[in-house]
Amino acid sequence: MAKSSQYLSQLVTEACRYPPRSKQRQKNLTKIIRLVNSKLWQENTPYYEDALQETWIYFCQNICEGKSGKAYDPDKASVVTWLNNYLKWRLKDSYIRAKKQQQKTASIRVDENNKIIDPTDSLPAKPDIPPLLEEIEKWVLADSQNKLCRICLENHPQITAQALILTRLPPEIPWKKLAAKYGVAPGTLSSFYQRKCKPLLREFSKSQGYI
Repeated sequence: MAKSSQYLSQLVTEACRYPPRSKQRQKNLTKIIRLVNSKLWQENTPYYEDALQETWIYFCQNICEGKSGKAYDPDKASVVTWLNNYLKWRLKDSYIRAKKQQQKTASIRVDENNKIIDPTDSLPAKPDIPPLLEEIEKWVLADSQNKLCRICLENHPQITAQALILTRLPPEIPWKKLAAKYGVAPGTLSSFYQRKCKPLLREFSKSQGYI
């Protein structure tokens, strides 16, 4: 256990010697992710994988520099403890949001055309793409089996899984702007993303050993 912790510390030190987005840093961060992944808190909840993805984004943004929070301090906690604390807070947030969503079903907002307003429209866009997500971007752009470009929204061949995933990588384009661009309701785009795009993202993440 001590050797494993020491090796992780060495990988963190090595990663932070290189500039953000560099191949050398990304290589070391990927090693850390694969070592730490099996040691993270696990639970069987519908929002666990989303919370885990948020945790890895937080890791990439703050392991060396504090881009979205305080930078990791090895004197205060191990990498595993640091990430587990963050993951548990995200799970708690998700639980609270789920409860609030249940309570709000009776007070759905509509616009002047009596269309339901998607609450995700008001969510802030995430900052720059962390190194980890660059691999996802490369995978989406390459689409070596032409799978992503073949999956599209019914009656809208231009709205493919490939196009939509790229727009939702940090910094995300809000659903409202995408709806205006494509002439489709925000809820329709969000539903297509949840049903078709997210499973593809999870499949890729699992194949790379991230989840």
